[in-house]
Amino acid sequence: MTREEVYEKLNEIFRYVFDDEEIVVSDSTTAADIEDWDSLEHINLVVAVEKKFSIKFNIGEVNNFQNVGEMVDIIMTRI
Repeated sequence: MTREEVYEKLNEIFRYVFDDEEIVVSDSTTAADIEDWDSLEHINLVVAVEKKFSIKFNIGEVNNFQNVGEMVDIIMTRI
């Protein structure tokens, strides 16, 4: 799977979790860029990503994500 394909799937997930069809994420997207991205939605997002890609993040990874690009980097190593 290419990085572009990962982003296509992530955009679907973000749009579903945040109920906003206009969301388009990139490497530099952070929680500050998405209005409803709080700690609860972060958990929902992580669970949805794990299910979609059939992977598991460890707690350290989840706590250290600075932006979507870092999440994609980890996804790319696991798929």
